[in-house]
Amino acid sequence: MNSDGEYEDIREAVLRALPKSAAISSVEYEGPEIAIYSKAPKILLDDGDMIKALARKMRKRIVVRSAPEVRLSFEEAEKTVRELVPPEAEITSIDFDTSRGEVIIEAQKPGLVIGRSGATLREITRQTFWRPNVQRTPPIESKLIKQIRYIIQSEAETRNKVFREIGKRIHRQQILNNGWIRLTALGGFREVGRQAIFVQTSESNILIDCGVNVGTPSRAFPRLDMPEFNIDELDAVIVSHAHLDHSGMVPFLFKYGYRGPVYMTAPTLNLSTLLQLDYLDVAEREGKLRPYRDRDVKEAILHTITLGYGEVTDIAPDVRLTLHNAGHILGSAIIHLHIGDGQYNLAYTGDFKFGRTRLLEPATFTFPRLETLIIESTYGHPTDKMPPRQEVEKKFASIIKKVIERGGKVLIPVLAVGRAQEIMLVIEDLVSKKRIPKVPVFIEGMIAQATAIHTTHPEALSKKIREMIFHQGVNPFLNEIFVQVDSPEQREEIVNGEPCIIMATSGMLAGGPSVEYFKLMAPDSKNALIFVSYQGEGTLGRRIQKGWKEVQMYNREGQMTVIPVNMQVETVEGFSGHSDRKQILNYVKRVSPVPERILTCHGEVTKCLNLASTIHKALNVDTKALMVTESIKLK
Repeated sequence: MNSDGEYEDIREAVLRALPKSAAISSVEYEGPEIAIYSKAPKILLDDGDMIKALARKMRKRIVVRSAPEVRLSFEEAEKTVRELVPPEAEITSIDFDTSRGEVIIEAQKPGLVIGRSGATLREITRQTFWRPNVQRTPPIESKLIKQIRYIIQSEAETRNKVFREIGKRIHRQQILNNGWIRLTALGGFREVGRQAIFVQTSESNILIDCGVNVGTPSRAFPRLDMPEFNIDELDAVIVSHAHLDHSGMVPFLFKYGYRGPVYMTAPTLNLSTLLQLDYLDVAEREGKLRPYRDRDVKEAILHTITLGYGEVTDIAPDVRLTLHNAGHILGSAIIHLHIGDGQYNLAYTGDFKFGRTRLLEPATFTFPRLETLIIESTYGHPTDKMPPRQEVEKKFASIIKKVIERGGKVLIPVLAVGRAQEIMLVIEDLVSKKRIPKVPVFIEGMIAQATAIHTTHPEALSKKIREMIFHQGVNPFLNEIFVQVDSPEQREEIVNGEPCIIMATSGMLAGGPSVEYFKLMAPDSKNALIFVSYQGEGTLGRRIQKGWKEVQMYNREGQMTVIPVNMQVETVEGFSGHSDRKQILNYVKRVSPVPERILTCHGEVTKCLNLASTIHKALNVDTKALMVTESIKLK
């Protein structure tokens, strides 16, 4: 049966199941969902059990929308929304998506727009016949989020057409059902960078992650040239999180003709777009190859379907996807695939943290079913041990306190996404508890943009931070100690001013404002440099960490000059968003149900091999450290 025949079967099933009084005007595919358009939507909305029963029977996700002719006008609908929503919600804008019958409500406090158990949303739908789509106004203004939302809203009709085509492919009839499943490592196995996993079944082709290795030109891109991979037959792309080694090459797929769906969490959409655009800017400034263009990033946005944690969705005729919290960075997800009718279940941790941090909750470790687990090995070697978090923060506070009290300044080179926000929360807490002096914390680079995205998604943060934001009305990221640096001209004034803390990218002193601050601060012994992340071999950060007392650098005039390193240099380990060896082993011991097979990835050769061997001996399960281009038959 072709896709048109399958659609007719779905349409007929809907019409048979629902009363004629519902006046169904059309049934449409909207990606993984079936949208039912009704001229009398109140009947369906008032009897929610009717739609739930139909969804269970059809085993499809169903959404009810009103037919265009019954919706209130824009003016009447906006007036009604403002009457129903309390002023305390602080609505900042109301827009309309006519193609999907949605009223897009942006507010400072979206919880008040939603109402208790969604009561206000239901009332808005009943009175206006527009379906509310509630979005949080970023507490910190974000041009990027505005841009992404504008692209999605202004291209609503295009997205609708895209989603209809995606729906046809997802809901097509399953032709083959012989149950074989194969996995091919296209990147990120026995190495770190260019993560890409290709999963094939007798019916579907799915790509998990598509990253770039920015530090190793010879192994920069995934092996998309493998004979198993055919972009024209690709059903879906799933992105575990925003870091470039997992998301950086997704727009490249669209450059070469992919027009299918990309699944990820909403925070990952915002953060990955930020990092991809920055990657292109850096490549252009450094005269390097740009593997794709800005328009390809836009195309990827238009094809992205965002999912919340625990939300189950069909992505192919024989595959269902669920994303679970990975605890690594904002929006990071463990990817769980339910293949066939319960035949096989696969989970991929991506980068994960099985330990509590200030920013996020620990990674999820329970799944409905699990046959194969793919797990990262970044810190999988026996020597990869992180000190207790309490000791880490005590050391961090002690260094800052001494430097500030002697009249110096602290430079913290930091990764913009994840690590920066974790450090901000630590500093805010230390100041509030008077463990360090209250001084300005200057922020420069992409940190401000990434932090704005974090403030837009408080629901994805740790329980403690959610409690502070939702119930105490305190957002630690908005503390007055944090000061954004808007212009490079401010740097000398900051360095010559009063004691302070400076957080700037990049984390390895490989470029960006952190390098410029280092040039200004390094000669003064009162100052200190604190490394809080890994320093790659060959970087300026690694040389300074090793104890170099002089480094050659270009000055403003473009002349080579010698910078004396008189400042105090410290390394504070333990803020990582990755699990260390102990946490990885604790995870595999606690993961439920116990998998039949565990594959190691995302680590140096020795770490992948050692971790696989250790897990095999500890759990007596089949383990393997695949190599890039190697395939394995899962079933």
